[in-house]
Amino acid sequence: MNQNILRLYSTDGCHLCEQAIGMLYYAKQHGDIDLNLPIEFVDIIIDPKLVAQFGDVIPVLQRLSDEKTLNWPFEYETMVNWIKAK
Repeated sequence: MNQNILRLYSTDGCHLCEQAIGMLYYAKQHGDIDLNLPIEFVDIIIDPKLVAQFGDVIPVLQRLSDEKTLNWPFEYETMVNWIKAK
């Protein structure tokens, strides 16, 4: 598995998740993060364990390289700096 992957835990109908997704795409389009950085989108509704773990805190970003997470709320600059930290 490619460890240079971001994972976003979210679900349909979550307006905060939509904001986080928009921020990620904006960051890619404007060169603030690598355009080719893979992002996995995981809908927590598919697994009751994910609902229990993330249901109250989504959207949640996770870097697979170190499994660290960034929970909402986060500002754009905070998100970009967190993604770039390795």
